[in-house]
Amino acid sequence: MTSITSVEINFLIYRYLQESGFTHSAFAFGYEAGINKSPIDGNSVPPGALVSFIQKGLLYFEMEANLGHSDANLEEDFSFLKPMDLITKDVNQLREMVYERRKKRQKDKNKGLEKEHGRERGRVREKERREREKDMGKDRKILDNDKEQDQMHGDRTGRGMVTVKEEMVVPLEKSGALGGPEPMDITTASQPCEILSSDVSVLQGHTSEVCACAWSPTGSLLASASGDSTARIWTIAEGRCKTSSQKPLNTVVLKHVMARTNDKNKDVTTLDWNGDGTLLATGSYDGQARIWTTNGELKSALNKHKGPIFSLKWNKKGDYLLTGSFDKTAIVWDVKKEEWKQQFGFHSGATLDVDWRNNVSFATSSSDHMVYVCKIGDNRPIKAFAGHQGEVNCVKWDPTGSLLASCSDDRTAKIWNMKYDKYLYDLREHSKEIYIIRWSPTGPGTSNPNKKCVLASASFDSTVKIWDAELGKSICSLNGHREPVYSVAFSPNGEYIASGSLDKSVKIWSLKDGKIVKTYTGSGGTFEVCWNKEGDKLAACFADSAVCVLDFRM
Repeated sequence: MTSITSVEINFLIYRYLQESGFTHSAFAFGYEAGINKSPIDGNSVPPGALVSFIQKGLLYFEMEANLGHSDANLEEDFSFLKPMDLITKDVNQLREMVYERRKKRQKDKNKGLEKEHGRERGRVREKERREREKDMGKDRKILDNDKEQDQMHGDRTGRGMVTVKEEMVVPLEKSGALGGPEPMDITTASQPCEILSSDVSVLQGHTSEVCACAWSPTGSLLASASGDSTARIWTIAEGRCKTSSQKPLNTVVLKHVMARTNDKNKDVTTLDWNGDGTLLATGSYDGQARIWTTNGELKSALNKHKGPIFSLKWNKKGDYLLTGSFDKTAIVWDVKKEEWKQQFGFHSGATLDVDWRNNVSFATSSSDHMVYVCKIGDNRPIKAFAGHQGEVNCVKWDPTGSLLASCSDDRTAKIWNMKYDKYLYDLREHSKEIYIIRWSPTGPGTSNPNKKCVLASASFDSTVKIWDAELGKSICSLNGHREPVYSVAFSPNGEYIASGSLDKSVKIWSLKDGKIVKTYTGSGGTFEVCWNKEGDKLAACFADSAVCVLDFRM
């Protein structure tokens, strides 16, 4: 192995001191080291030789540390080490550092892929359900054919075989595996609360699951976001639906460009209208936020995030757009300038949700179990709320901006007040993860000031719970779904609440007595429900690519 002598090292140090302007130090060092007696030809040594030599040594040391493990994958991201670590630690210590980094990176990667977006789990389960029902439907058809043949031949042995087969089918029907009625499910039009097909408009056009929908705050436009790389703006006719296949007056398709070939990157994950309904913002798995006009023109493409966008909200004034991403950051965008104003990187995990408190401050939640309140212009959070023991899926300010609600995989919802560091109330009645929370449009700061403000939480335990925000107590539990509930929405007058579940149903509940007043069953899991501003139409989007508009009249 090639080695370097002390004479050569001394000469490099001497040249470094000269080149750096340390003339007196260079003279003293050269005299004591006997540089004038050195056999090295100074003309052959390039400028900066010492620094270059050290850098090459550090790079070699770094490479040795990265490739030191026999199980190392050469296709993994190279772990860059700090110079002081390379200088102060031996190669075994450096290899351990690299190994720990790879373990943590793989853990974060696995966790991100597992969580990416709460709805993804629903999509997988829904796909499995459809495949299972399809297979069971084929089996049932075969059994029915066999039964008909046996009856035609009148063979006693054949009848005995049919009897056995029928006994096998009946338990499956009772369990709902063949798509038949299950306990607490309302599926027939004869039921008084089932929404008739004549009161439903099914909007066809998407070719993949539809994960989000939102009504324009000012008109009859409905926006939807899908895994088919598009968002759509539907013009919904006023008045009652005429047929279940009624076509909208106009449909605008917003095509999102795929950044890479990975199919995940084409999903449009979230959308939000500005306050006057003139602009629609969309977020995508490709990390871009886009702003569209109502006629489908792409006004802005905002690109800075390094991962999928999970949440996106306009402030009330409409001059800023807020986005939260898997890259652990939230970004405030200046809409007029079409550029980012400030990036907030306080979380150590994916930013799962964001919500404005007012025009300049907002809350963020993350997979790191934390909730932060931030303000434009401040480089640190103005409030850090710690208390959850699992990923915080959703945050929402009450209508006055004084209380903040959050919900988590730890099965709790919490209510926070900016005056205190600890939560005001800890709501613990769900038995599984809580996916979403919503405040009612009632009480101070709303158009229904004389009604009490309540909080709704929807969980994977198939229930929706209504909470008294002033007392931190449960008012009632809405039990009727059979699968995780992914969405809830209060009617504009605050008298009803709609819920959507993976059990394919949409239910509308009266908040007066907690009973179901209307229900609709689609052909796929329900990902989101939302009311129009008048409160006479409810939109719902499904895993089977459908968007439905339901007429609501009592």
